[in-house]
Parts: sequence; structure tokens; C-alpha cells
Amino acid sequence: MLIRSTWTLTTHETAVLPRAYGLELVKVLHQQMGMELGGEKIPSVAFAGLVGYSPPSQGFVRFYPGEFYQLSLSGLQEKAAKAIASLCLESVEFLGARFTVVNREDERSSYEQLYTNFVANEPEPMRRFELEFTTPTAFAQQRLYLPFPLPALMFRSWLERWNHFAPVYLGRDELIGYLSDYVMVQRHQIKTRSLQLQRGYVNGFVGDVRLQVVKGTDPLLANVASLLVHYGQFAGTGVKTRLGMGQMSLKYKLPRPAKS
Repeated sequence: MLIRSTWTLTTHETAVLPRAYGLELVKVLHQQMGMELGGEKIPSVAFAGLVGYSPPSQGFVRFYPGEFYQLSLSGLQEKAAKAIASLCLESVEFLGARFTVVNREDERSSYEQLYTNFVANEPEPMRRFELEFTTPTAFAQQRLYLPFPLPALMFRSWLERWNHFAPVYLGRDELIGYLSDYVMVQRHQIKTRSLQLQRGYVNGFVGDVRLQVVKGTDPLLANVASLLVHYGQFAGTGVKTRLGMGQMSLKYKLPRPAKS
């Protein structure tokens, strides 16, 4: 089971929170779900908190009445997905701020369904993907964080999570090599944005990225790329997805694969 739940929230009075509020918020949400935070090498929950108009000022961020903010949680395995599905939020209160929930949307799938739709059924391959990264996204490179949308690093991130949680193993370094050779960044419009942590910060990128599958690519490889891109909407991308980094969405929905 896979789920990505997105709550729309608003506040009735200006809320002023420290820029590193994300850790406290995700702790509160994990407590309400009855889940431990930080005990997994590969996180089974991806989190993105309070995305919307919130200008920073001297170590704080402000959230305003009349604005709408989105909070997202994704579950990548059965226990986490069920906990998120059962989470009933009417309001979110932490660090003296209170946000009211005005809407919830759930996107559900499963590893078997994704694999069947995008690979096993052999649909007509997608050749272009318009991605929107809405929270800072970066990749670990030894002791550094790289804030650039390199296809090899994006696919490695998605594939690592897929192979860890899914019942169908897709491959590893050789597959990444093929995807790196046949999928390129055709265009992008990104900018640098940082995620403030309790100690320091991590620079990442946000914005739009177009991935293009090279003409003549084997259809099976193109369909595996489609599978991983779609899975990335649940899994998140890059580092610190449990703390609010790496939220990605397709700017348009993939066409429904033809039934076999």
C-alpha cells in the first residue's frame, strides 16, 4: 500500500515560528500516528510541511490569516501508509501556533499496481516528464549536499527506496547507468532554497525540471523510468525527506495506461 495525503490548512491569526519548526511539527504528527521518528535507515514516511506563503525574517517565518498552506505525508510501506490513512486531523497545534484543516486529498496506489500499470502491461512509453519540486531538494555527495537535479541522482534516490520497500526488485548500478545515458534534463527553471535545521541548514533546489527520454530508447527502459518518476511522488527525492525536503509532483497526470 502507498498513500500520499495532503491537508490544506489556514490560520486565523498570524503565526510566528522558528525557521527550524519542521522537526517539531513532524514529531507531533508521528506521535499522533503512534510511530517512531528516526529509527529507520530508509524512512518509510516522507513529509513536507506548511508549503505556502511564509516569508522568513531574522530566524523566524510568518504564516498569515487568509493564506492557505499544504501539509503532506506519504507512506511507503503498509504500517506507515495505514497510520497516515487513519490520521484524523481537524487542526494542527505546535509551538504555540494553531492551524485549522479545511481540506484533505489522498492519492493511493501500491507497488504491484504501479509495476503492472507502467511496466508489466507494456504501455506506450512516456518520453517527457514535467516535474515540480516544491520543497528544497538535495543529494548527499560524500560530506557535501548537491542542490542540482541530476538524473542519475534522482533515479538513484527513487530506486533505492523502491528496492527497499517493493516486492519487485528492479536492479541497481547497471540500471542507473542506463537511465543516466538515456534520460536527460531538457530544461529547468530552478532556484536555491535552504531548509533550516536545529543545527545549521541544507541548501537545495526548488522549481520546474523537464526530463526527456532520448529518442530510440528501449521501451522497457523508458517504462521503468516512468515507473520511478511516478513513484517519486510518493517517495520524495534526495536527502532528509522525513524532515521536509524533496517533495516532488508531476505537473500533469500521466495518461492512463492501456489495458492489456
